[in-house]
Amino acid sequence: MEVNAQHPVCIQVIQLLEQLICTHSFSKEEKETADLIAAFFENNGLAVNRSKNNVWVKHPHWQTGLPVILLNSHHDTVKPAASWQRDPFVANWEGDQLFGLGSNDAGGPLVSLIAAFLLLKDQKDLPFNLIMAATAEEEISGAGGIAHILPELGPLAGGIVGEPTLGHVAIAERGLIVIDGEAQGVSGHAAREEGTNALYVALDDIAQLREYTFPKISSMLGGVKVSVTQIAAGSQHNVVPDRCQFVMDVRVNEYYTNEEVVAALQAVCQSKLTPRSLRLQSSGIAADHPLAKAVAALGLSTYGSPTLSDQALMPFPTIKLGPGDSARSHTADEFIRRTEIIAGIKTYLSVLGQLKFDE
Repeated sequence: MEVNAQHPVCIQVIQLLEQLICTHSFSKEEKETADLIAAFFENNGLAVNRSKNNVWVKHPHWQTGLPVILLNSHHDTVKPAASWQRDPFVANWEGDQLFGLGSNDAGGPLVSLIAAFLLLKDQKDLPFNLIMAATAEEEISGAGGIAHILPELGPLAGGIVGEPTLGHVAIAERGLIVIDGEAQGVSGHAAREEGTNALYVALDDIAQLREYTFPKISSMLGGVKVSVTQIAAGSQHNVVPDRCQFVMDVRVNEYYTNEEVVAALQAVCQSKLTPRSLRLQSSGIAADHPLAKAVAALGLSTYGSPTLSDQALMPFPTIKLGPGDSARSHTADEFIRRTEIIAGIKTYLSVLGQLKFDE
């Protein structure tokens, strides 16, 4: 299949990306971009499913009993940084580069996945079923995004998550836990030997956390990373504080569940630890999974991703792959290259073309 910038599908999806850039789609405010995507699918003869601001379509030649692969990327964006030198809501071409909010994260990967789906939609003998889902609230890991529609999609054998990865394949991704710690003490006058200083209790715990090492080290992601990033205590200089609060940012490798990590940290702390959420789990894909085998057969470069995506909400094997560069994400004057989009489409088609479940 010859794929180039002049192919009608490639022209269509790049025009869609231009429209998406020009349409506000902050997290939880994606209705208008969801409308655009739904209309695009309908104009291409596809039956559209929609829940909230999530839009998905199934391959027209669905075959009952075959494994199902999810193609997924998001259409919400962060708010533009103040330092933009261009209008972030104007699709501005400069040579090969398309500037605009969401062009790189994740408009380029999204429309590349859509193009790959369209280029396969008339194929009647795929060895798997495909679902293409454009979802909301990824930038805030919101409950109204991919997690909201997963129960409606049915069992999934695997997924390709479209994010800017320079065309490399993330086969593992760190999970995230934000933990609130609270040390308890007894208040007293600072001039006398009385009270129990909660700040010192917290500092003792923080020292323990700095020294604690989780034994299982990932070849892709390294060890579990624990960082204390905020601390607050005391009301005035002459009162021993009876409470000290601190916040931990914990990045989890694929060998631990978030629940296991919290339990291990609580065991070395006097302070009470309360995770804000346990939803954002680490992910990894086994080397013998058909998606991992396809990636290996193609010789694609693999890595472990330190950054979070909707992979964290998918309880089935996934890879993260797409055109663009995550270093451009959430930055002023974000852009994607036309050549990157075309290359992304080809890579997605290559992975799907190599994918086999009968071995």
